[in-house]
Amino acid sequence: MLKYNICFVKRGDEILLLNREKASWMGCWNGIGGKLEPMESPRAAMIREIEEETGIEAYELHFKGLVTWTGEDFDFGGMYAYVAEVPESYDYVTPRKTDEGILDWKKIEWIMNEENVGIVSNIPRTLPFMLNDAHCYNHHCVYEKGQLLKLIQSLITSDIESNEKERGQYLQTYSDSSKILNS
Repeated sequence: MLKYNICFVKRGDEILLLNREKASWMGCWNGIGGKLEPMESPRAAMIREIEEETGIEAYELHFKGLVTWTGEDFDFGGMYAYVAEVPESYDYVTPRKTDEGILDWKKIEWIMNEENVGIVSNIPRTLPFMLNDAHCYNHHCVYEKGQLLKLIQSLITSDIESNEKERGQYLQTYSDSSKILNS
């Protein structure tokens, strides 16, 4: 089962990102998120994390799929991915210091710039799907020595968010097949 979640809070042409002060991805801009608590649903965990990390309470939350990973240095893992939309006029002053790091609004154009080395490496390749495609995907990242080696995007059903049985079957199959992909 996946232990983490991530959310990209969208306001017009900006995304609220966190420059992390802790591992993983320390010093890089990333979405809002964290660990699921025991017996917590992915959606409930995401709502809790948004509240804890930003204090934002009014938004439209959309499940966008999964981001999973494997690598030679670690086992299969992943997170549930969401986009939360707030109105373009939403007033949320940044930069804002938190226990996790610094929150700031970043233009989508800046996030997507291929020369931007301050952003988590998979975001420029996964975020366009999350923002512009109505479907849900599993964005499977294969890492080698901390570098994103390849990204495999697979269409998945949105039922994976709330149907534990379907999610478990999918993740078991994917976890097994990802071992082969890494060989």
